[in-house]
Amino acid sequence: MSIDPRTPVVVGVGQAAERIDDADYRGMSPVELAAAATEAALADTGADAARIATAIDAVVATRAFENSIPKAPAPLGKSNNFPRSVARLIGADPARAVLDKVGGQGPQKLLTEFAGEIVAGTADVVLLCGSDATSTLRHFAGAENKPDFTETIDGQLEDRGYGLEDFIEHYTVIHGLTGAPVQYGLLENARRARLGLGTADYLQAMAELFAPMTKIAAKNPFSASPVERSIDELATISSSNRMICDPYPRLLVARDQVNQGAAVLLMSVEAARRLGVPENRWVYLHGHADMREQRLLERPDLSSYPAAVVATTEALAMAGIGFDDVAAMDLYSCFPVPVFNICDAFGLTADDPRGLTLTGGLPFFGGAGNNYSMHAIAEAVAAARSVPGQFALVGANGGMQSKYSVGVYSSTPVAWTADRSSELQAGLDAGPTVAVTEHADGPATIETYSVRYDWETRTGIIIGRLDADGSRFLATTEDDDLVALLSDGEPLGTAITVRALDYGNRCSLR
Repeated sequence: MSIDPRTPVVVGVGQAAERIDDADYRGMSPVELAAAATEAALADTGADAARIATAIDAVVATRAFENSIPKAPAPLGKSNNFPRSVARLIGADPARAVLDKVGGQGPQKLLTEFAGEIVAGTADVVLLCGSDATSTLRHFAGAENKPDFTETIDGQLEDRGYGLEDFIEHYTVIHGLTGAPVQYGLLENARRARLGLGTADYLQAMAELFAPMTKIAAKNPFSASPVERSIDELATISSSNRMICDPYPRLLVARDQVNQGAAVLLMSVEAARRLGVPENRWVYLHGHADMREQRLLERPDLSSYPAAVVATTEALAMAGIGFDDVAAMDLYSCFPVPVFNICDAFGLTADDPRGLTLTGGLPFFGGAGNNYSMHAIAEAVAAARSVPGQFALVGANGGMQSKYSVGVYSSTPVAWTADRSSELQAGLDAGPTVAVTEHADGPATIETYSVRYDWETRTGIIIGRLDADGSRFLATTEDDDLVALLSDGEPLGTAITVRALDYGNRCSLR
């Protein structure tokens, strides 16, 4: 078929990683990791790497860990212009540098966005990159002789801001929702409530979902934890698998101790031909969609993820395929519930012979912050090339099941098509919502819950419903009897009393 010269194609992907216990460990900075991944992506094109580097007109970066929270400390220093620091190391001088917002959906969303810019003619050769070096940052934080990653570099930067307002708000923060595990714990237990499963059975199901991922992580040279683990090991609470936030032991949550970088080179067909990239390196985006969820506490069903289902359905429809036609996939696995929700919607099982991850999953391969799905895209492109014509799918999740971006990849040429995300989003936005009472007082019941084991005082976090009007509220508790029930019993549907105080809602057993 004749392809429009403005059609976007992925022509190169690369990954880089190091572990502190590696014999050749270098203590690479986030910039160096991203640059190493970019050098691998340039080599992956099969063309003149230096020539392509000088042709890059946009470098677009995800936010590294130390640049994802306002005024967060950077114990080893950081670059003031991450994308241009990466560009400098690879010999590029792009007209445009972009630093994206926080969000795990970012890599796939950015690829779709800049593919559209290539079609529109506002970009031609785009580098997408990112990294995290949290393991190195923590390793050297207290050392006397530590490296200095500080860099000041001049040049334009389009800093899109942190975007944290999409994920957190004052009301949630004062009630202990200050980290991902506790918030996902609320969603996970809501799903358990919907299914009517006991805590032991649900823990077993989570372990069964994630155990196959460890086999893939064990074989991936870029994995932060390349260890195959059994279902029993994942489900057994122990000193090495302690509880983090109910219902999660350590091995079932995203691993943030990583040193990883990944990069993707995207360009027009016209540029690929001009720069001599062989057509057997070209991979096309056949389907794509980006959707966002309702405000956390207003969602009618805390256990489900309609935005992810709609995005996945749209991307598959654009590609003209069903899930049975997907040969390889990576479903964002920061915690079990986002994976479960795609499995529930599309009839997938934990032992799907295709596997539910291409990398090994965030708890085992590593949860490289906002950049994890760049690794997934790299693996998806490799899978699409490995068998010409087969399809690989990436599902990227951000926030608290807040945003979901999907891409469907294949080496089969296809014309660029715009998705219907805006139209579909309007439908989601118009859906029903649950009323929220921020200052809650009176008799109520527990809708879902988590327990913070990471605080000095074990604390219960509760989403409840007021008996008076069914409105939803947040509350915390340090009440011994209620915390014991939350930790060791079955609290779902339990009657409680909630009181509104100046510093938030507090609850106890009725």
